[in-house]
Amino acid sequence: MLPSVSTSDQLDELMTCRLDSGRKAVEPCSIIIFGASGDLTARKLIPAFYHLFKEKQMPAAFRIVGFARREKTDESWRAELREALGRFSRTQPVDDKAWQAFAGSLSYCRGDLTEPEAYRALKDKLESFEDAALRRNLLFYLAISPSQFGAVVEQVHRAGLLQRDGDSGWQRLVVEKPFGHDLASAHALNSELTRFAHEQQVFRIDHYLGKETVQNILMFRFSNSIFERLWNRESVDHIQITVSEKQGVGGRGGYYEEAGALRDMVQNHLLQVLALVAMEPPVSLEAESIRDEKVKLLKSIRPLAPEDVTRQVVRGQYFAGVVDGQPQPGYRQETKVKPDSNVETYVALKLFIDNWRWSGVPFYLRTGKCLPLGASEVRIQFRPTPHVLFAAACGARLDPNALTLRLQPNEGIYLRFNGKVPGMSLGVRPVRMHFSYDSEFGAYTPEAYERLLLEAVAGDATLFIRRDEVETAWQIVDSIRNGWEGKALTNREFYAAGTWGPIAAEELLAAGGHAWRDPQPLQ
Repeated sequence: MLPSVSTSDQLDELMTCRLDSGRKAVEPCSIIIFGASGDLTARKLIPAFYHLFKEKQMPAAFRIVGFARREKTDESWRAELREALGRFSRTQPVDDKAWQAFAGSLSYCRGDLTEPEAYRALKDKLESFEDAALRRNLLFYLAISPSQFGAVVEQVHRAGLLQRDGDSGWQRLVVEKPFGHDLASAHALNSELTRFAHEQQVFRIDHYLGKETVQNILMFRFSNSIFERLWNRESVDHIQITVSEKQGVGGRGGYYEEAGALRDMVQNHLLQVLALVAMEPPVSLEAESIRDEKVKLLKSIRPLAPEDVTRQVVRGQYFAGVVDGQPQPGYRQETKVKPDSNVETYVALKLFIDNWRWSGVPFYLRTGKCLPLGASEVRIQFRPTPHVLFAAACGARLDPNALTLRLQPNEGIYLRFNGKVPGMSLGVRPVRMHFSYDSEFGAYTPEAYERLLLEAVAGDATLFIRRDEVETAWQIVDSIRNGWEGKALTNREFYAAGTWGPIAAEELLAAGGHAWRDPQPLQ
């Protein structure tokens, strides 16, 4: 019998099931950032560590050592980071008292990534720390180009700082994407990383997996029986996953010419969301159990032969248009873009998952630049009602039920169903039940990097990508690129900036009797 409570807050506390009681503890450690002078360190990493410290989430003792080629002192590096924090912190103004306490743990080590002497100097600095745990528990963050990963890992190993089978303490590698540019390069990169470290020591970071609502997909699915019972081919007609971006490529034209939307977004973000939405229940909440199911799902995606790519994949490229009332140049007019570029800024796919749960259910994925709204969401469209009673009378105007998981912005969950319009006549109209994270919980949502960095320090790999997961995703992407080989964009694959994509993408869904449901601005 529940004890009596006097306030709704107390009731909420009683009804809250704490799942983090068995969470791995964060131990004292040293965090070494290679690429400490770079934009990622200033914009994301140091603000994330600062907020974790301020929220008392960091270990009782820790050190952050920046490693870069430029000549700096501890004081000058701290001053640079303090200035950057004033621009990039999610809370303003910066708490100077908290910053001063945090800054005491920051130090700088100058060195060239290719010089063995620099790594010996780094080792000397680490060995100067009084706490033994700060010398043996080491987290190496590679905020550098992937082409430098192998050399840095080898040098760290040769300096005696990274061991595959250490007697005491732990060492971990956190690496940023991109994880290669195709299957062969991803395999080579993974082989380089695991020459001197176990796979369990490698944490491949994708900031998208740190978002609150991406993680909530698993919670929503597997803790609510009313929805999990419907999560299969018997009830679901099709599923749409949209990751739209309002901005163009801007100053990233050079990078985009090499990557394109397929490599930049589909290989990681969209396939990750697909895996979470469609995977089978894991046997436990342990990291490897969850990652096993994600890999099994990706391996269940029906392979795409070149002729399948023609039927099931659409690419697009934006030309000049208007976004939010402002003129937007076409992709071919962007900086560092070839005037006759064939690179895609938009991709739409129709995929099938060949397993018992999802047999015959199409999954539609799309992402693009210069679309009308920046949003990420998953829409589960349920099967229409039988063509009798209201469906017979209303026809296509009777909208099928749908469940939408809004990942960003305005994170929430929306259930769409049909209701009677008030009045004397019998009118039916789609209505929506709306759950908003901000309205319900009112608590701060940590930045994705905060959550991911904390998990890396704790050694929890749940939100990080395993080697076989990376390589399976690249197999899917490579098959699409092979189908595009030697083919130029057609007129039906161009779209005006500020629109929802090319007409070929509309035709992709129309062929199956479906239509895109575009994300809507939400308040």
